[in-house]
Amino acid sequence: MVASETRSAAALLVDCLAAQGCDRIFTVPGESFLPVLDALHGRGDIDVITCRQEGGAAFMACADGTMSAAGTARPGICFVTRGPGATNASIGVHVAMQDSQPMILFVGDVARGDRDREGFQEVDFPAFFGPICKWAARLDDPARIPEYIARAWATAISGRPGPVVLSLAEDMLFEMVPGEPRPAVTRPPQAPCPDAMGALMALIGDAASPVAIVGGAGWNARARHYFTEFAEGIGLPVATAFRRQDAIAPNSPAFAGNLGYGPNPKLVERIKAADLLVVVGARLGEATTDGYTLVTPDHPGQLLVHIHPDPDELNRVYRADLAICADVAEFAEQAAVWPHDLLAFDAGAQAHAEWEAFNTPAPAPFALDMGACVAAMREMLPADSIICNGAGNFSGWWHRYWRYDGFPTQLAPTAGAMGYGVPAAVAAARRFPDRTVVAVAGDGDFLMNGQELATAVQYGLDMLVVLVDNGAYGTIRMHQEREFPTRVSATELANPDFAALARAFGGWAQRVETTEQFRAALAEAKAQKGLRLIHCIVDLEQLAASGLTLSKLRGS
Repeated sequence: MVASETRSAAALLVDCLAAQGCDRIFTVPGESFLPVLDALHGRGDIDVITCRQEGGAAFMACADGTMSAAGTARPGICFVTRGPGATNASIGVHVAMQDSQPMILFVGDVARGDRDREGFQEVDFPAFFGPICKWAARLDDPARIPEYIARAWATAISGRPGPVVLSLAEDMLFEMVPGEPRPAVTRPPQAPCPDAMGALMALIGDAASPVAIVGGAGWNARARHYFTEFAEGIGLPVATAFRRQDAIAPNSPAFAGNLGYGPNPKLVERIKAADLLVVVGARLGEATTDGYTLVTPDHPGQLLVHIHPDPDELNRVYRADLAICADVAEFAEQAAVWPHDLLAFDAGAQAHAEWEAFNTPAPAPFALDMGACVAAMREMLPADSIICNGAGNFSGWWHRYWRYDGFPTQLAPTAGAMGYGVPAAVAAARRFPDRTVVAVAGDGDFLMNGQELATAVQYGLDMLVVLVDNGAYGTIRMHQEREFPTRVSATELANPDFAALARAFGGWAQRVETTEQFRAALAEAKAQKGLRLIHCIVDLEQLAASGLTLSKLRGS
């Protein structure tokens, strides 16, 4: 028997991460995990990205875990320090949880002998993070590092993927300890029950107007391929859940459009009229269902088949007439090859034609027409460009008019967190250096994590930022005008010269005020390398991609 190598606990921890497949870490360094930083020194197998704020670092890790869906499930990894670092990073954990994306956050903690004294920046991290992650624990025994890392990895990628938080006792990291990494864990296969598959096919065969809603927990390229094959084969209309628009190719004749904020009214009517809903991977959250009204938890008059990898999700909010606990890719492949006598019908093609019409921008009477700008991007940028955004009305133009053609091509938080777009673009540009990466942001949204432009420049990343500036927190202003017309309060913004700011970071930038200027700036940006930013000055009157204007809202 060969004796285990003795090394520092921090070195063992890093070796365990590498053994699981970790190839990148996002961090804001802290003195509470200096031995980990030292263990990472000189390693060629783990790329360490130094960020400017822990919220940005956690968003990058969340986005990196999201992109792993293109292949083998792999959580995004983030290291932050205790107290302020961990609380800053909590927004990324919350997004990873609500978005069902794998992530592991490591937090440097106080020394074991100082615990429970309210030491410097001390927080009870399992109690703090427990409600917003899959598992939160304190690691203070160096001998158990291989066990904890393997468990954290398995927990993050299994079932409904999500975040794990491990706090690391500072003094423990210095200890010398024998031990070896555990073998890499993989997402366990969850095949659907054959009887349930037969029951599903019978329900579809009996339905007059079935519709599928897809995208969510564990959705990956394999699920996309096989479910598209199945849906196209029988003409089943497929809608995507909120901000899951790359779950099926937009040119598929079965693609019916996306749910969420500002959906196609014809798709909404199709969902309401459906006698059978086949929901794959989606939780049917508040945004997807328009506040649990488009599809109600008891959905009278409709049958609902819910396919989800987490048994705790099935029948938790929505009554399922048929619940299938299965990995969505395993389910999709089984559906594609399942022998059936279902006859193809034309509902999928009809729904796709309705989406095509909705997806085509009509001219709008604004100097800078955002619909026309997205159309220009469709014309000039590659179809597999990765579009990253945070929260705000500005995102609606891309959700309506952009075609998320490749996979993954949409990095956008279903949790609705602002400030996500720029950090996600940094993670995407690092993960896919040969693809076009675009962060789209509102003025309020951008300044929540705009400092990560420095990270993009530091690592020489190619990314374009399209910044939509209307001088307001536009979404909140919209709601404010609806509830309290003309009584503007706390929603106006005084902004910097964003183009000058981007140049100060070392990027290329242009300020544009017309659609023609935008097209010219986009063409010029394509010829540049590195960080590029187009600062779009937009009339606040142009409230939303639905055509809603400030005047219409006040008039109503």
